[in-house]
Amino acid sequence: MDNNFIKLASLNVNDHVEKKGQLSYLSWAWAVDQLMRLDPSASWVFHDPQTFGQSVMVSCTVTAFGKPMTMWLPVMDHRNKAIASPDAVDMNKNMMRCLTKCIAVHGLGLYIYAGEDLPEAQPEALPDARFNAALQLIKDDPSKKVAVVKQLSAFALTDKQQADLKSA
Repeated sequence: MDNNFIKLASLNVNDHVEKKGQLSYLSWAWAVDQLMRLDPSASWVFHDPQTFGQSVMVSCTVTAFGKPMTMWLPVMDHRNKAIASPDAVDMNKNMMRCLTKCIAVHGLGLYIYAGEDLPEAQPEALPDARFNAALQLIKDDPSKKVAVVKQLSAFALTDKQQADLKSA
């Protein structure tokens, strides 16, 4: 019996990978083309999107070689950050990325997703001098608190810094 996963996984996709920021994307059109060449009866279906607050998760099932495989993908930007209230263009782009990811679990380009499930790097600590400057900015102009808090959310704040920020 032929192992179609091995056939797809052995294809070198490097010449069809696009880079955006630090992320690699396999062209969905090329992925579909390669899949259909090996399994002309392959098909896919997109499922109803799921919402999580203002973010959205898309999903797709690809049936290839008689085997359905389903994958999910948050609607995100090129930095892998969820997009709040995505529009139709964001949804379409991410649905096609989900389709490509779903084809990958059948073997094609699966190696470009290696490491995707590794834990994200921990945010860096915020030096006290920088934190104190941010607090002073809030004290000088309380209307800037929301913007300052948003900027500080990229850092790992100590318990004391969190308490000081809350009381500012």
